[in-house]
Amino acid sequence: MVQRTFTAGALALALTGIADAQEQTGQDKATSLERILVTDGRTPIEQEKSGRAFTVITGEQLEKNQVRYVADALRQVPGFAVSRTGSFGGFTQVRVRGAEANHLLVMIDGVEVSETSSGEFDFGSLLVDDIDRIEILRGPQSAFWGSNATGGVVNIITRRGERSGFKVDARTETGTDGTFLGGVSLRGGGQNYDVALSAAFRHTDGFNIADNGNEKDGDRNTTLNGKVTLDLSPDLTVDATLRYVNRKSDTDPQDFRWGSGTYGQVIDGPDWTATREVFGSVGATYVSMDGALTQKARFTGSDTHRDNFSSLDSFSPNTWNDGNRYKGSYQASYGFDTPAMLDAHHQLTAGYEWQRETFSPSHLTQTFSRQSNSFVGEYRGEFLDQFYVNAGLRRDLNDRFEDATTWSLSGAWKVPDTATRLHASVGTGITNPTFYEQFGYYPGSFVGNPNLEPEESTGFDIGVEQGFFHGGLVVDVTYFNQDLTHEIATVFGPGPDYLSSPVNRDGVSKRQGVELSATVDFFNGFTATATYAYTDATEQTKAGDPRLEEVRRPKHAGSLNATYVFDEDHARVFGEVVFNGKMLDNSFSMAGTTRVTLGAYTVVNVGGSYKINERLEAYGRIENLFDEQYQEVFGYNTQGRTAFIGLKGNY
Repeated sequence: MVQRTFTAGALALALTGIADAQEQTGQDKATSLERILVTDGRTPIEQEKSGRAFTVITGEQLEKNQVRYVADALRQVPGFAVSRTGSFGGFTQVRVRGAEANHLLVMIDGVEVSETSSGEFDFGSLLVDDIDRIEILRGPQSAFWGSNATGGVVNIITRRGERSGFKVDARTETGTDGTFLGGVSLRGGGQNYDVALSAAFRHTDGFNIADNGNEKDGDRNTTLNGKVTLDLSPDLTVDATLRYVNRKSDTDPQDFRWGSGTYGQVIDGPDWTATREVFGSVGATYVSMDGALTQKARFTGSDTHRDNFSSLDSFSPNTWNDGNRYKGSYQASYGFDTPAMLDAHHQLTAGYEWQRETFSPSHLTQTFSRQSNSFVGEYRGEFLDQFYVNAGLRRDLNDRFEDATTWSLSGAWKVPDTATRLHASVGTGITNPTFYEQFGYYPGSFVGNPNLEPEESTGFDIGVEQGFFHGGLVVDVTYFNQDLTHEIATVFGPGPDYLSSPVNRDGVSKRQGVELSATVDFFNGFTATATYAYTDATEQTKAGDPRLEEVRRPKHAGSLNATYVFDEDHARVFGEVVFNGKMLDNSFSMAGTTRVTLGAYTVVNVGGSYKINERLEAYGRIENLFDEQYQEVFGYNTQGRTAFIGLKGNY
């Protein structure tokens, strides 16, 4: 997939296309020609003025490279590690810069979608059919976004309608393993409103995911999405979003029957997981004082219900949990200039957030809840049209554990008369204990710990971005360093029960590394992007103890993408290579937990498309061209070579 990957101030000349400048968490009224980074802080900013490490992947890139799951797009972002348990739709974790999966905050149209039970988002459900752009921040962002933004933020922004009539898009696709994809969308609008509605369905019979077995494990996913924006007056805009996902995924059990010949291994079984997700928001934006003052109010809600069937759990083969999150926010931003003082522009923002979370597990008859109140402040400054500064401060007042204060500072400098940009950021992050860690309970196997403290982190990154050949080549190199304290880990008691419970560890977990990216666009029709990341991540240990490498986080990872467009833009071919170095994982046996090494792997995907006419396009692709055999999670097989063909059109 050809993506534009940047850290810090990202040169706008290396990007192609026009980005939607609308802030999705509080819609602005117009689309700007500037490329805007919505997620950087509480207010949007031009990408070249951001001091943070970020990547933007556009919906156009996703569509042209026929990416079907967001997780597969994130494999090519420097510093990201993706672990999928088997087939498409299987439980999928994403880690950034060596952090845990619940240290990555995930939002869809500004709505936090991580599950309250685990604190993380299962990327196995996230199709890309209706996505306009993905904004990715690396490094601690809790000062702006609160808990779970310890390692970074992924904000998925869906498409909205254009205010010039209505258009229908449709696609159909079929392929290996009984795979079928169908999608349709309606987008459009009038002078003072726009609306977008979409539906996607994907089904696959799957393949055998267990080392010990031969049955196929499939997946079914239905995703509906809607978005509407209405200008009530020239100064007041209201908007709303609603997303519904219903899916069922076949899984295989891990055998923990004491004395069995396959203890700790993944074996065939009729297990399955069914998930229902509902995310929504409604907001208003009011602009006054000739645009100097912008006020925004928003209410968001999410409900995630998960049913599980386990053929080997004799205590409770059928379990479920339900989690809800409701958030209300208000913020006001005021901008002003000081021409006599460094020819500067300033923007001050103050905001308040209220949040309530609930968690209902099947093993207990009660519903747990917790509430927080947060106060946020932000400053943006631009000086001499070359220096850019951003600072944030946040105070979270929690009713279930200690209050927390987080902060962030970033800066970028565009060196005059050069194509050089220097950038740096530093900040703190927190991750609250999950409901499962605090109150979860499985008879005979797990007991929660209501006395847990939030995890805390401090990190920084610094780098340089350099353009060559008038923007034909852009290279970025960034070094990052981040520590984690009060890490929450699960400890096990002695066998045969191995009763487990979470605790806050002593000591410090250390993560550091280097991220590189290069984008090439030397001549019309050909583009290429290369990324590489070195990540050194170790578990939390006391002073003097040996450093232990974190599992499922490769030290070396990279990608290479190339695209060529020809025949007057009618034909397009692409190829992509994803490399994942060797990494550790856990292996369970009756003797205890040991570490195993998962081998390095390289996956090659190729594809192409041809525009039959202005309204109809045919396409096809081959994934895992060389049928690479590898594992991302110990004991789970991965997809071999597959092929897909399809048609898409617009009316």
